[in-house]
Amino acid sequence: MKHIPVLLEETLEALAVFPGGRYIDATLGRAGHSKEIVARGGTVLGIDRDPQAIAEVAAMGIAGLEVVKGNHGDIADLARERGWENVDGILLDLGVSSPQLDEAGRGFSFLREGPLDMRMDGTCGLRAGDIVNNYGAEELANLFRELGEEPRAKLLARMIVEERAVKPFRTTLDLAGAIERRFPRRGSARHPATRVFQALRMAVNDETGELERALEGGISLLAPGGRFAVITFESLTDRIVKRFFLDHAGREESLQQGGARWRGKLPRARLVSRRAIAARESEVKSNPRSRSAKLRVIEIMKEGRE
Repeated sequence: MKHIPVLLEETLEALAVFPGGRYIDATLGRAGHSKEIVARGGTVLGIDRDPQAIAEVAAMGIAGLEVVKGNHGDIADLARERGWENVDGILLDLGVSSPQLDEAGRGFSFLREGPLDMRMDGTCGLRAGDIVNNYGAEELANLFRELGEEPRAKLLARMIVEERAVKPFRTTLDLAGAIERRFPRRGSARHPATRVFQALRMAVNDETGELERALEGGISLLAPGGRFAVITFESLTDRIVKRFFLDHAGREESLQQGGARWRGKLPRARLVSRRAIAARESEVKSNPRSRSAKLRVIEIMKEGRE
């Protein structure tokens, strides 16, 4: 399936892209957003941990786009090493991309037979199968509850431990099938393995840790007036972004002696939109994966670093 960048027009508007502007796309993917930034006259530093994505984009030879392999959590070091500071905008488009989901061998989808892998960078790190077949019931339950927000976390963890004692889980359909047999849909549109697969993917790739580091590192690279746009697909990551942005937007506190004082984290920022921006109905119809997307944006205040 062709990769369709989510919330494309909304993201370009949120970043306020202008000719000569310098932008960092720290989750480059297949460069859907970056190509449009370049088309509008911007230059882009594109970062991605997926070697396949890097190879494909590098082969495109897009003028104005510098490509580097790395984790978005390392955005500050990767950017500064290449002279990318005081940039005009940063984009994080989180979650798993369409090509990653559609390639069964990556192991991201519970709808396709593949190994229990789920690594964004398939050259290193823990696999999903390592977690499923080796973690204890309590560890699994905590993981499903915290990263998957799965209400049946303990039951699912206990089932997995029981099933693997007979036969280890080897493929995505082994695991998805076992979950569906024990917890049938009963009319629900959501596959019962959805939250488990989300939790495993996020654990394998340390997605919350990488996000927190990317937010802290990214905001340090923005020039006054620069914008930070983040697209999330899970409520957990959206809450992390929302809290971080609100901390930098801060608030005015009334003083006992009169007047007010701003309290918040530096650099000071303003919320470009107070509510998360969602995909329009027309986009959801043409690209169902955009249904859960949320875009949040802040702008560094002109005097925001004092």
